[in-house]
Amino acid sequence: MAVYACTVRDARGQQVSKTIEAPNLAQARAKLREQGLFPLDITEAKKSSAGVGGSINGFLMKLQKVKLKEMVVFTRQFATMINSGVALLRALNIMAEQATSPLFKRILAEVRDGVEEGRSLSEVLADHPKTFNKLYVSMVSAGEMGGVLDEVLNRLAVFMENNAKLIGQLKAAMTYPSVVCFIATSIFIFLLSFVIPIFKEMFDSMGVPLPAFTQLLLNMSGLVRGYWFIIFPSFGGAVWGLVVYIKTPFGRSQFDHLALKAPIFGDIVRKVAIARFTRTLGTLLRSGVPLMSALEIVQDTAGNIHIAAGIAKVREAVSEGEGMTKPLEQTKLFPPMVTQMIAIGEESGNVDTMLSKVADFYDEEVEQAVKALTSLLEPLMMVLIGGMVGSIIIGMYLPMFSVISAIQ
Repeated sequence: MAVYACTVRDARGQQVSKTIEAPNLAQARAKLREQGLFPLDITEAKKSSAGVGGSINGFLMKLQKVKLKEMVVFTRQFATMINSGVALLRALNIMAEQATSPLFKRILAEVRDGVEEGRSLSEVLADHPKTFNKLYVSMVSAGEMGGVLDEVLNRLAVFMENNAKLIGQLKAAMTYPSVVCFIATSIFIFLLSFVIPIFKEMFDSMGVPLPAFTQLLLNMSGLVRGYWFIIFPSFGGAVWGLVVYIKTPFGRSQFDHLALKAPIFGDIVRKVAIARFTRTLGTLLRSGVPLMSALEIVQDTAGNIHIAAGIAKVREAVSEGEGMTKPLEQTKLFPPMVTQMIAIGEESGNVDTMLSKVADFYDEEVEQAVKALTSLLEPLMMVLIGGMVGSIIIGMYLPMFSVISAIQ
């Protein structure tokens, strides 16, 4: 198919530019009219226009990712349009035009063109797994089959908003200590590199024996000043090696195990995993996704290898005709309250409702845990900074006592 660059006038009378694929010029005009657009100018895009610059832009676009906030806004507005009776194709066309991100604009244009060719919405969304994950596609597919696409999209929007809130809480918990540690380390390196050498010259001129702690600081200063071109690249290489190791199956398993068992952060990680599991499974079941498919999706989006393995055992037990309660208890990853709520839901036939209640409870638990952690870390970080700076001050002033003793 040829690609045509078009200047059109939409239903509001505004002049916009867009591209469209069609076998010939006549069919390109027909497609534009079907979308409620009046063509003003249509020219075939030249292949040479996608040269080196186009290749670079395409490569950079592949590295980008659609932001979660933009996905939430799209899903919410898309649901409103469908609920208001706007035709699917027209709604997609409007959403593609008003998208602010070039990447998302292009993706929505491809989704619109796929639907225009007669494919289902969920089938076209599945062609973009980095933007529309398995959970999103499965829920849209269930909404299409049940004729409740607008309701499913609203549930998706609520789910993503809750997920964004959860991620924001985790970032808030990690940002403060990370920034303070970076500042403290930078101050310590600055003092070692530029302040301690001044004292070293003074100590050398005095000719007095130095305390062991002072000598240690002077040695560290000399090491940083003399071999910084080895130390900093080595540290960066160690961090890179750790990241690569964590991406391996064995490294990921160890990292996820430590994350669950960590003294301070382990409890938060576990609560986040439980909130994500219950929220995702409840949303899928309420949207009409079959239990086995829902468990498979939840397993893929668990975010922790050990929790995913536990969900896999649950899925295997369910496939053999058992309930979810006993397999969840056997994993020893889920608290009794979670398993009992699910058991009550299975008995009453309201598993999705119970899962949503558990998710709400653990969302609140995560929020409280993050607040408590932040309150605990604030004084600890202050002590860390004070300890690092104070140790240098003490180390530099210790020789003064030796000098005073010698004078006396």
